[in-house]
Amino acid sequence: MSHHPAFCFYKVFEPEPAKTITFDRHYLLYAAKGSMRLETAGKTWILPPSRAAWLAADTPIGMSFSAPITCCSVLYAPNSIPQPKRPCAVFEMPPLAREMVLSCRAWGPEAKQHEPLAAQMFATLATLTQKLAEHPCNTWTPTGTSASLKRALRFTESNLDADISLKEVAAAAHVSERTLARRFSDETGLTWRQIQRKMRMIRAMELLADGARITDVAFAVGYSSQSAFNAAFKAFVGESPTAFLRHGT
Repeated sequence: MSHHPAFCFYKVFEPEPAKTITFDRHYLLYAAKGSMRLETAGKTWILPPSRAAWLAADTPIGMSFSAPITCCSVLYAPNSIPQPKRPCAVFEMPPLAREMVLSCRAWGPEAKQHEPLAAQMFATLATLTQKLAEHPCNTWTPTGTSASLKRALRFTESNLDADISLKEVAAAAHVSERTLARRFSDETGLTWRQIQRKMRMIRAMELLADGARITDVAFAVGYSSQSAFNAAFKAFVGESPTAFLRHGT
């Protein structure tokens, strides 16, 4: 590990199974191309190029990605910047922040020394992105705690392209509809339909970040028309699929 107070880590990663990692530095995690999944504190996040994550040092985080991704991230020594306010915060990355983190590629872990510009850039980037992280995104799904809810979530996620009902989900989870509805409420604070919608939009973000066509994505997440998908996507993400795609170019 570099001895620099901060350094940029830029690398292309090939798909690999999910694994849990802990970093001894505060970690500004950014996928410049492609998308990854993060899991921590009972939540699963999708991280496409329009978003980034702040991970506090020593926070166990599950990571996985099903297609190649290009990571451009910055790691900070714990005493070099203020402690992140949350163990994990996923937030919007506006164009300025994206360009700033990409500009840090010149100062990697193997750099012999850091010029004054590097220190200024890293400090400004930390200040900007920690401010952005005060308004985290809603792009997460719960992992569940009970075995039946975990089964229900797995079944739902594996059938996002289908018009399934709560009755079918309950059968797959081996509980009654009433029991399952109560567990969704007690364990997640959301209804099954709300979580299904979240899953569909998050899967759509994932597919778009990996280069899929909008029409194909719409069908893959259960929409019979692109117009209906576009409206649902914009309501959830805050921008159209076309605008979202521009972030990955």
